[in-house]
Amino acid sequence: MSLSRKTLGLIGAAAVLALGAPLIAQQAPGKPGARDASRVTGGTYTVDNEHTLVRWKLDHLGITPYFGLFGQITGSLTLDPKNPNAAKVDVTIPVAKVTTTSPGLTGHLLKAPAAAGGKPDFFGPSPADAHFVSTAVVANAAAGTAKITGNLTLNGVTKPVTLDANFYGAGKSPANMGGAENVGFEAKTTIKRSDFGLGLAVPMVSDEVDLEIAAAFKK
Repeated sequence: MSLSRKTLGLIGAAAVLALGAPLIAQQAPGKPGARDASRVTGGTYTVDNEHTLVRWKLDHLGITPYFGLFGQITGSLTLDPKNPNAAKVDVTIPVAKVTTTSPGLTGHLLKAPAAAGGKPDFFGPSPADAHFVSTAVVANAAAGTAKITGNLTLNGVTKPVTLDANFYGAGKSPANMGGAENVGFEAKTTIKRSDFGLGLAVPMVSDEVDLEIAAAFKK
């Protein structure tokens, strides 16, 4: 009995798929983390600065929103799963590393004052790091949420800020990625630029700045 070219082609394709299936399965392991609070272990974590970002958003002229990012964040989280209200957060944000999609805007944010002895429009060429230190945590363990109140120092001014935080996930990273214990959160808050001496162009550019935080910690 002879087989047609079409039939032979189908048999060959099936054989390739059958042989390749185990390899495909091996290349797609399950995620090591999950939104499962039982995976959270206590202790002091350090910020995973490769996966921690602060996104800021403000209104531009009442026409469009505008976004920027802070990264390369450092700091620590002390956590006790049996007593989440005792958590402590201390993070430092390098303002000089601010990122926008416009080189001109980034340059303006970090521009020196036009006149000697004057004040810069925004951060200036050598801005101090921003710093947030928690002072109180009120957690809802069942919902995986918390209100984190603390002091934010920005542009040399310190003001109280409350973050609305959500537990995102926890788990141990694979051995080839360091094998660390990891925990992650999302958080949001709104601050006013003018509270920190950064109120240029209000209300053309909104005073309110929405902050969205993706925070990753490891130990």
